[in-house]
Amino acid sequence: MILLSELQVKEVIVVNDGRRLGHISDLEIDPDRGRIIALVIYGKDKKGGFFGKPEELMIYWEQIVTIGSDVILVKDVDGPKLYIE
Repeated sequence: MILLSELQVKEVIVVNDGRRLGHISDLEIDPDRGRIIALVIYGKDKKGGFFGKPEELMIYWEQIVTIGSDVILVKDVDGPKLYIE
C-alpha cells in the first residue's frame, strides 16, 4: 500500500519526451470500487489560469507506465485537460 503523501513527493515525467509535469496535488477516486481513476497535477509553471488558479492535468490510471522510487512515468500526455465529472 502507498500513501498519497508518498505519491506527492514523486515528480511526474512523460516517457515519450522527458517533460516534467510537476507533482500530484490530488487523486480522483471511484467511490463505488474504491480505486484511483486519475492523478490530478497542477501545471509545473504554476501560472494562474482563470481566476488565478493553476491549470490542472488529469493523468488517467491507464496512462501510468510505472511508479518508481523517485518518479512516476506516464505516457500520452498532450496538455492540460478539463476536469471531467
